[in-house]
Amino acid sequence: MRPDNKTIETRLQQLREEMRREHLSAFIFPSADPHMSEYVPERWEGRKWISGFDGSAGTAVVTLHGAALWTDSRYFLAAEEQLDGTEFTLMRERVEGTPSIAEWIGLQTEDADDKEVGVDGMCISLGEAEALKDELKHNGGICLRTNLDILSRIWTDRPSVPLNPVEIQPLEYAGETAADKLSRIRHELLRKGASGMLLTQLDDIAWTLNLRGTDVHCTPVFVAWLIIAEETAVLYVKDDKLSVEVMAYLREQGVMVDDYDNIIEGLNSYDAYTLLIDPATVNCTLAKARGNFNPVFAPSPVPAMKAVKNETERNGFRHAMERDGVAMVRFLKWLEQAVPAGGETELSVSRKLEDLRREQALFRDISFDTIAGYEAHGAIVHYEPTPESDVALRPEGLLLLDSGAQYQDGTTDITRTIQLGPVTDLQRRVYTLVLKGHLALQNLCFPRSASGTQLDAVARTAMWREGMNFMHGTGHGVGSYLSVHEGPHQIRQEYRPAPMVEGMTVTDEPGLYLAGKFGVRIENTLLVVPYVTTEFGRFLRFEPLTLCPIDTAPIITSMLTDEERQCLNAYHQMVYDRLSPMLDEEEKKWLEEKTKKI
Repeated sequence: MRPDNKTIETRLQQLREEMRREHLSAFIFPSADPHMSEYVPERWEGRKWISGFDGSAGTAVVTLHGAALWTDSRYFLAAEEQLDGTEFTLMRERVEGTPSIAEWIGLQTEDADDKEVGVDGMCISLGEAEALKDELKHNGGICLRTNLDILSRIWTDRPSVPLNPVEIQPLEYAGETAADKLSRIRHELLRKGASGMLLTQLDDIAWTLNLRGTDVHCTPVFVAWLIIAEETAVLYVKDDKLSVEVMAYLREQGVMVDDYDNIIEGLNSYDAYTLLIDPATVNCTLAKARGNFNPVFAPSPVPAMKAVKNETERNGFRHAMERDGVAMVRFLKWLEQAVPAGGETELSVSRKLEDLRREQALFRDISFDTIAGYEAHGAIVHYEPTPESDVALRPEGLLLLDSGAQYQDGTTDITRTIQLGPVTDLQRRVYTLVLKGHLALQNLCFPRSASGTQLDAVARTAMWREGMNFMHGTGHGVGSYLSVHEGPHQIRQEYRPAPMVEGMTVTDEPGLYLAGKFGVRIENTLLVVPYVTTEFGRFLRFEPLTLCPIDTAPIITSMLTDEERQCLNAYHQMVYDRLSPMLDEEEKKWLEEKTKKI
């Protein structure tokens, strides 16, 4: 529950008292935990606690006389609403005229006696801390202090480190033993000149050890650290989280266990010559808590390994998508009748979809909070309905529905924009432009090892011709019963060098958003598969994993090329062929109508 403005005011007063006591002119609250997670356990939701803004990305900064919050375009509208009436000023990242954090702090502290800024070193990566240190120095000679967790003094009811049980991810879904993964990781470390590594990201640890948990909302991970050495591996985790079965399993895989709070002692006692530390993912405090080893600062090899799914994981995705597709078909068929009958809202349809997913085998959770944005709410890119914002659905206009589920054999992420009744010509045109971009990317063939940045323009070309664009990424990796957002590869305008290779999953989700009016996004999850090998090298293509009809009602068919129509028709034929055996006769008839050729 978001704090009210009066509560935020009180918290800012308490914070500033501590800042004066510590001779700090500013304090920074990133959106991170000690593991650099995208979604964090409640204990580390400090930015949300101090500002009231609950988006997944953003940085709050408080000086003795001001407060500001930086976030990206996904959250501009939501942040503006949530910060209204507070002391916080919204800073729109990557918008011309918006100062950087260091620039703003420099202006705020021009006349300050104390030129020192604080940030909890456990909640900022080494790379980010070093970059911020340099920026602050160049914006007024300001120093950065990283050895203070100021929230421990003022957040009196702060949640504890979660103690939820850890579970084994069976080999029938993982496809490779933890011992074999550790062996592969050690091989990659040797190539980087390292004897071992400190692994801190929770999804990397869960993948490496074939373990899962429930410590993070919608993401099946558990809070822990992992030190991998040449012959041993030590998992630092709260003992209460491990059953006798899990303890025995870890011993079988060659993994020892120590307490979560002993990680610094573990680093101090690490006795190999070198230890790999990824500056982008290891927090500043642990990166500096070095023992007698020589640090090797380099990217972790684990994300790239995790991103390439083995055959078991690929088949798991296909099976999970079939069950998820059945739930989506049943939902869309129900929605078609429910909205005209009245009484449905953004929240009620979100609950209905979750209920239908829960009926499916191997369902564990949703993979993120459902984004159900009707008409104007659809223009808020990461809008999530609340009891305060919830609106009724009428048999007109567009509903943008972005949702997903965690099944034990795969994670799903799908967006459909649904026509609920009559729509405007502008809505139809925008919908068709988004569809053209979606189909262009899904149908693309490309050289192996091309980066996502090189592919991104394909999804935007049609809308660029109309002077339109979207500011979020076009695609992200998806975990295998892990995080719904996975790297290192991405498809986006900003440069991301990670190559696209066989076995990677990635989303295809272009969109267009007209503030105050409506939004459109269409998303499938894709699998990178081989296409052809020629004298020019190996080429790849995408296999659509998501199985759900795309609404054809809003399409202006004259805007589609023959190739685009064929691509959509082929996709719909696949959807029908794969899902119809799992449906009853009435559902099958409905799906046949929704997937007929255009």
